Amino acid sequence: MLALLAGLLFSLASGASWRGVRGQESPPGSRFVCTSLPPDAAPSGCPVPMPGGALPSEEELKATVLQLRETILQQKETIGNQRETIRELTGKLNRCENSPGPDGKSAAGGWRKELGKGKDTMGDLPRDPAQVIDQLSRTMQTLKDRLENLEHQLRANVSHAALPNELREMLQRRLGDLERQLLSKVAELEDEKSLLHNETSAHRQKTETALSALLERVSELEKGSSAFKSPDEFKVSLPLRTNYLYGKIKKTLPELYAFTVCLWLRSSASPGIGTPFSYAVPGQANEIVLIEWGNNPIELLINDKVAQLPLFISDGKWHHICITWTTRDGMWEAFQDGEKLGTGENLAPWHPVKPGGVLILGQEQDTVGGRFDATQAFVGEMSQFNIWDRVLKAEDIMSIANCSTNMPGNIIPWVDNNVDVFGGATKWPVETCEERLLDL
Repeated sequence: MLALLAGLLFSLASGASWRGVRGQESPPGSRFVCTSLPPDAAPSGCPVPMPGGALPSEEELKATVLQLRETILQQKETIGNQRETIRELTGKLNRCENSPGPDGKSAAGGWRKELGKGKDTMGDLPRDPAQVIDQLSRTMQTLKDRLENLEHQLRANVSHAALPNELREMLQRRLGDLERQLLSKVAELEDEKSLLHNETSAHRQKTETALSALLERVSELEKGSSAFKSPDEFKVSLPLRTNYLYGKIKKTLPELYAFTVCLWLRSSASPGIGTPFSYAVPGQANEIVLIEWGNNPIELLINDKVAQLPLFISDGKWHHICITWTTRDGMWEAFQDGEKLGTGENLAPWHPVKPGGVLILGQEQDTVGGRFDATQAFVGEMSQFNIWDRVLKAEDIMSIANCSTNMPGNIIPWVDNNVDVFGGATKWPVETCEERLLDL
């Protein structure tokens, strides 16, 4: 086919013309042969049958030749591309033939025989270009299918070979670690659950105790027995460490250049009894604070400056506490049960205590009158909380502590109508001073 087309092109390009076999016009449907003529000879023309018996023009013949040439070029290009593809796939197949299959033999050893049925398919191609292209397409598709199947089997072999050795051990180690972490977390949750249950039970018991005390107090009020024998013979009870039980002094402090604070208190709370009282002013929440927090010693704060006091009162017994301070050199003294146990200086020197603040019993203030912290709350009972605007003499403090004199504070006296309680804190009749002394 290719040789025939090439000859046709050559004869047309050389100025050939068509003649009849016997030099005569032949009827339509007769055979014609092409005879070469010299370039300067005038062609007599070859009658080419056309529809209706008309002969084709020179332009039509040239158009036909160009179309045939373009068709031949396209077919040559297609065959070249197909051969390049076959060479590429043949190279891949040769590489795959060297790889071991599932049985250790050549994975593609029997495929070439099956593919060609024992013959060389590339050397037995038909001459028709259409058949060549069709057979090449089938051959390439067969090679692609076999190559994909081979690659799939190789990947499966690699996966099955690696899993029992390395991946399985890695997965087992990972699962073991996860199992241990899970068991540890379960144990921690069980411990937390047990602690929470114990804390809940203890909190419930304390709450029930406080409610019982409150009910008794309500019963006394309903019976009309709310009046104490004397306006100062009462105590404030704060049985729980919360941020909502507290007492509040209705009066406030004036500007102070010195003071003495005395009170009776009883507590067995640990760690630390908490905050017996705090005084806060705008801009300074720690203007005056007495606190024992955690395992730290009792501390006196003035204008957020700190002094540690040598007091020991968390034994569940009544103790009389007095603290004096003066702005001159920041001198301070600490008394327990009438005896001076410590003194110091440079505690907020030359700083006058600011007026107009809020005085709270049982809680430490982070803002004026609020933002209490339950961990700093006082747990216990207190009474006879008095404040003077001067430093009391040691003999006066001893007289108050041994019950030989009753000296109410000239700035803050301990009287019933000057103390309010909130959140479940209660007021109760207090033991006499002599009874408190017997408790020491």
